[in-house]
Amino acid sequence: MKLRYLGERLEGLPMLRALLPVVAGILTAMHFALPLWLLVGGFLLCGAAALLLRSPLHAAAMLFLFGAGAVEVHGPVRQLPAGRSLLCAVSIGEFPTVRGRTCSAAARVHAWRDEAGRWHPADALVMLRADTALHLGSGERLLCRGVVRPFSGGAASYRRLMACRGYAGRMWLPKGGVVERSAPAGFSLHRAAVGRLAELGLEGEAAALCRAMAVGERSGLTPGLRDRYARSGTSHLLAVSGLHVGIVFAAVNLLLGWLPLLRRGHLVRSLLAVACIWLYAAATGFAPSTVRAAVMFTLLQASLVSSSDYASLNALCASALLMLAWNPGYLFDISFQLSYLAVAAIILWGVPLCRRLRSRWRGVNLLVDSVVVSLVATVATAPLVAHTFGLLSLSGLVVNPVAVLLGGVVVTGSLLWLLFPFGVLRPLLSALLTAAAEGLDGLVAAAAAWRWGAVEVSLPGGAAAALYALMAAATLWGACRKPKKTLTLPR
Repeated sequence: MKLRYLGERLEGLPMLRALLPVVAGILTAMHFALPLWLLVGGFLLCGAAALLLRSPLHAAAMLFLFGAGAVEVHGPVRQLPAGRSLLCAVSIGEFPTVRGRTCSAAARVHAWRDEAGRWHPADALVMLRADTALHLGSGERLLCRGVVRPFSGGAASYRRLMACRGYAGRMWLPKGGVVERSAPAGFSLHRAAVGRLAELGLEGEAAALCRAMAVGERSGLTPGLRDRYARSGTSHLLAVSGLHVGIVFAAVNLLLGWLPLLRRGHLVRSLLAVACIWLYAAATGFAPSTVRAAVMFTLLQASLVSSSDYASLNALCASALLMLAWNPGYLFDISFQLSYLAVAAIILWGVPLCRRLRSRWRGVNLLVDSVVVSLVATVATAPLVAHTFGLLSLSGLVVNPVAVLLGGVVVTGSLLWLLFPFGVLRPLLSALLTAAAEGLDGLVAAAAAWRWGAVEVSLPGGAAAALYALMAAATLWGACRKPKKTLTLPR
């Protein structure tokens, strides 16, 4: 075990070396307010020094100041007055979730009017709650009167999560509070995808599962269904992520596999594949996990067309760097943290373990790989899940391989309908999706009912940090070991 092997590995991961100082800058700026002019000046000076002196230290300082500056630029500059009745210009951001006689949806407040009649620009998110009699729709624009109140009660982690996502609080919209309403402005690929899935005629939880797993529309998921998936350790299937984007990536490259036979065909195939990946990301509403997967598969497609090596960890760090540059608040978003923890663990521990356990039987390899990936992702995210939600699922280790297979059928069938909405395919795809969704839901319900399938564990923040420090130390220890030399023999 030698430190020089660790240095050699880090030399091949420039995105990781760039990500660490950016994260440090974001964390520092969250606790200490610094003037933007100072950050910009320091960034330019350190950048010039890094170029002239070829100094890694100045480059790290430049990236540190970049992260701190991103926090200042994205910081909330226009707050909404809390506890006062406001006349607001609001747009509904997603499909409302109905619970009894109340519906709720994320909404953006664009402007508000004070008592003197003056309008003030705003750009704040609120969790809008209203009576179902209003029949709110996604993308609809409202001129309404309501009261914005900060999030109170519940877990502190939930309030912190909503603040990181840019929410100013809750806003109750009474039945007579709508002054004016207008139809959604412009075309939304997300709304179009949800509408096309509705044409399949699925009902109940099968329809809700297909919308959530294929296009990220989660308003139809009932509290009972969410709880079953959380207790069974399969809640990751309800969020569009790498599995879904990977299906799009594989399908496009397979369907366009003949293009490289033409002149410059490999370039055309790669451009079309990347376009399809990002069109799918747009159809899902650009969720953080979808954007992360889209960036990684875009880099993979670029490596294929350039015949260069693809470093999974480098691509993962590049996607994190781009997302944090766009919105530093993602660093404190639980979905962002869980997504990157799981994928990093699969790359650093899951892939090497799968290689060590490789056998000559392909079927056994597939089973072993699915179990290893599930185990590694569960272990890596367990401390954060226990700290945030107070729940640790054990049944997911058993049911995830089959659940992922059924989930793949649901996603593939839904994507086929989105691409080829022909009437002749409707009965076949409807029956297939209903059977797969019901089978998945039955498996999840059985796993959630196991006595020891989920354990309630409240893990303090210090204990969770200590566990992740141990995991990081074990990973660094493994990176310090001398890599084995491999020799590929011709067949």
